[in-house]
Amino acid sequence: MNFLKKIAPDKWKHFIVGIGMGIVLEVAAMLLFPGQPLIASLAALSVVIVISYGFELFSLVTGRGHYDVMDAVASIIGGMLGMVAGGAGFYI
Repeated sequence: MNFLKKIAPDKWKHFIVGIGMGIVLEVAAMLLFPGQPLIASLAALSVVIVISYGFELFSLVTGRGHYDVMDAVASIIGGMLGMVAGGAGFYI
């Protein structure tokens, strides 16, 4: 668990935001595509990826914020974890 201490604090922020984003998008996709969990999950994952990397591209293009592709990766990983939680919560 020592490697977790080496992860930069801003990456943890992106990870946490990604979890919330994943939960919301997975539940929304499940409601949008009832009875089609694979399509719902693929749609939610696509939106998580677009938002996560899109935010970084926005930072790069506008100069607002700091562009770092690893921030997008942290958001996507958190988003995938949130999707699992959102999907599990949806079926409970």
